[in-house]
Amino acid sequence: MASSRKNSALYIDQEALSALALVKSGLLYPVVSLMNRKQAIEVLETGMFNKKVFPFPLILAPNGKVNEQVLLEAKEGDTLILVSDNEEVGTLVVEEIFEINPKERVRQIYGTDNLDHPGVKATYGRLGKMAVCGEFEINLDAILERKKQITEAKQRIGAQHVTAMMMGANPLHRAHERLIRQALDKTDLVVIFLLKPFNNNDLHFDLRYKTLQYFVQNFLPTNRVIILPLENSYVFAGYNEIIIDAIVAKNFGCNRLTIGQNHAGVGMYYDQNTNKSIIDRLTGLNIEVDIASQYVYCNVCKTLVSTKTCPHGQHHHISYHSDSILELIKLGLLPPAVLMRKEIAAIILSQLFPERFKNLEKLYYDIMPVTGLLEEHTEKDFYIELMKLYQTTSLT
Repeated sequence: MASSRKNSALYIDQEALSALALVKSGLLYPVVSLMNRKQAIEVLETGMFNKKVFPFPLILAPNGKVNEQVLLEAKEGDTLILVSDNEEVGTLVVEEIFEINPKERVRQIYGTDNLDHPGVKATYGRLGKMAVCGEFEINLDAILERKKQITEAKQRIGAQHVTAMMMGANPLHRAHERLIRQALDKTDLVVIFLLKPFNNNDLHFDLRYKTLQYFVQNFLPTNRVIILPLENSYVFAGYNEIIIDAIVAKNFGCNRLTIGQNHAGVGMYYDQNTNKSIIDRLTGLNIEVDIASQYVYCNVCKTLVSTKTCPHGQHHHISYHSDSILELIKLGLLPPAVLMRKEIAAIILSQLFPERFKNLEKLYYDIMPVTGLLEEHTEKDFYIELMKLYQTTSLT
């Protein structure tokens, strides 16, 4: 229902609501509530919270003149109605209200305040100058259901070791498949958290979920892999992304996090005469982080290989860059099977370009080998058979 008490309402977007749900459900433990000014300063100075790593203050500072006026007038003990998309989504009892510097805030998250950075620009536009903390209540049904799914999956197979993978699958390609299989070799259960970003031009979440589900159901032991959505809010952004990934994975009940070698957050830095990476900062989390090899297709080896084990140079390697593969797809081109499984490409193209062919049945029977029986075919069938023709080598 729409809020009727505008003077006591705090208007937040879905991204802020997602972050609040993570906090309230314990998925960002040791942080279990919004931070006050003193706690925020402590985290900034130490990078720790309750003796466990936490990369930046967890605060709520929504933008907008109405919100600013509400926070200027609110007193300790006041109850504010949380409103998102014109619906009441919870309440917050004010404990403390304090000023923040939005530019400093984005620098804490991203390591820069350069507004040319798309993430910085988006987050900066969401921030107000006043932060509020206090006990709050919101609906946690979705997150509790995801926790339940993991618990039930572990119980079904008696899993002792559970590996988390944060994956965009935008789109799902051959290197993703190899990483998932590699993780399965080392663990009892793999939990794939399929990222669900806010406001982006990537493939729709439902389509990415459909392709990943198809791969799991047809090519993997289904009782050992589960796919769960994970709202990819600003909390996961910036150079501290791996830390937050590890915290969330641990609190979901996983004891290992697998990331790719070329993950943007694994950058090395020099500290006290020693080479270190962000992994060295995971103090107190008690979770293993496995950095998987980078996979490429080698045109000499004629297969997918790790860059660590292939003796041939980069000029023989085909890399798996999701943005470039996605560009082919958005142009309506069928990616080569060496980049993407033909069934996956067919699912995506048939959904992105519905009713693309004027006379699909005629086209199908004119250029495809058929049994002679008249059968109905979908655009997905057509793309799969077309890829088989591309793979024919006798005349090439």
